[in-house]
Parts: sequence; structure tokens; C-alpha cells
Amino acid sequence: MTGAPLLDGRSVRRMGFGAMQLPGPGVLGPPRDREEALAVLRRAVEAGVNHIDTAQFYGPDVANELIRSALHPYPEDLVLVSKVGAARDASGAWLPAQRPEELRAGVLANLASLHLERIPIVNLRRHPGPEGVPFSEQLDMMIALRGEGLIGGVGLSTVSLDEYRQASAATEVACVQNAYSWADRSDQAVFDACRADGVPYVPYFPLGSAFDPSRPVLSAPAVVGTADRLGATPAQVALAWLLHAAPHVLLIPGTSSLSHLEENLAAAELMLDQEALDALR
Repeated sequence: MTGAPLLDGRSVRRMGFGAMQLPGPGVLGPPRDREEALAVLRRAVEAGVNHIDTAQFYGPDVANELIRSALHPYPEDLVLVSKVGAARDASGAWLPAQRPEELRAGVLANLASLHLERIPIVNLRRHPGPEGVPFSEQLDMMIALRGEGLIGGVGLSTVSLDEYRQASAATEVACVQNAYSWADRSDQAVFDACRADGVPYVPYFPLGSAFDPSRPVLSAPAVVGTADRLGATPAQVALAWLLHAAPHVLLIPGTSSLSHLEENLAAAELMLDQEALDALR
């Protein structure tokens, strides 16, 4: 991949913003501080962020409503990326919503909550689950939604290498969003395939996952030691490492705090010297 990464045919900064942390605890209900959540979104765009990742089931509807309230009418260069394939019940449990008709309903719900006629990119978040919905049927629906002009590009999330290859053979893939971090490189095969194909790769859990404490990032000695030597934070080192890993990487760290937002944005300017790269290797 040469030049600035493209999403929906538009150049985007490599440091984006993820809206998952804007709703309340458990990604459920209203934010802790609505005014600060709105300020975070406005400051991100003011600082040059033009790629925001969201989903209707964040809240549900909370993240999208905050984005709309803070930023609508949207800047011309802003690329909103949402996702379908999941839902929430009354208790906040995460449920699969994988059937083609549920994918369509998810897109329509995103369009309504974001006040858009077309979502630039929608990721199909794959969840095989007990329903066992054929991947080919899901792809057909996503391609149909693009053909109807409801979405601009078909992205993928939580997919295997075989699924990525299957999707690439069927249609152009706008981006891939899988779990990947300094401490968890189990998705390396998909990472490398996207790099070879020039497809943007958007790692989620870039600072590690609370669901897998066996792979810490922010407390790892190599990360902490590098941060201390460079006068940075461990989070900045971990994000800078991902940006250095390959030019097709786009980051979407999320926060509901203005101070954490500034910390994340500054990671884009952190240069890792050879000593740092050796330590992190």
C-alpha cells in the first residue's frame, strides 16, 4: 500500500477513533458524562481524525446518537464505519444477529440513528455461533446492500484467513477489523494477507483485551521499559508499534475522556527508534 490509506475512496488519517467506549459501563446506556463524550468527538475531528468506527448496538443507539449530535452535518472528509452482526437484549447481553435479514435490519438501524442515507463502510462482524449462517449468504446480503446504495463498502470483522479469502474472491473488501496487538499476533496470517492485497487492517483490542488477561500489553516489561526511556506512556508505545508494523494499519483507539484522547492522538507522532523496536521484537 502506497500513499494514504483509503476508506470509501477517501484518504484517512491512520489514527482514527472508536466509539465503543462512549456509552455507559458495559457499552450499555447513556455515557457517564454526556457533555464530555460530545466534546471528545468534536475534539477528535478538530484534531484531524476523519475515520470514526461505531455500531448501532453500542448502547444500543447511544454511540450513534452521540456522533450525530456532536458532528451532524458531518464533515465532507469524515468516513463513518459501522458494523452489523450483533444485537443486545434488555439486560445488555451480546447476541448474534447473523441472518441476512438481520444484517439488513442492522444497516437500516444504523442509517436511522446516524441520520445518513448511505453509510460509507459497514463491517460484517462474523459470529458463526449456533445458528451456523453460511458466510456466502451473508456476503450476498452485504453486496446487495452496497448495490442498493445503502452502504459504500463491505468490510469484515472477526474473520479467519479462509473467510477473508472467500470474501476477497466474491467482492472488494473495504477493510478488515480483527483482534491484533503487540501481545497478541495470532491473526498474523490475515494481517499479512491484507498487507499483500493493500486492504486496510484495523486492529481491535490494540491495547489488549480484558477478556484475555494472559496477554497483557500495558504492563508488559518491554512496553513499560520502552515507554519510560522515551518519555511516553505504555499505551502510546503500543499504538506506535502498531503504526510502525505496516502501512496498511489504521487505528481506532476509543475513550470517553478528553485527556486520554489527547494521549492516544499523540501516539501518532511517537517515533520508535531501533532500540525500542529491538526491545519490542
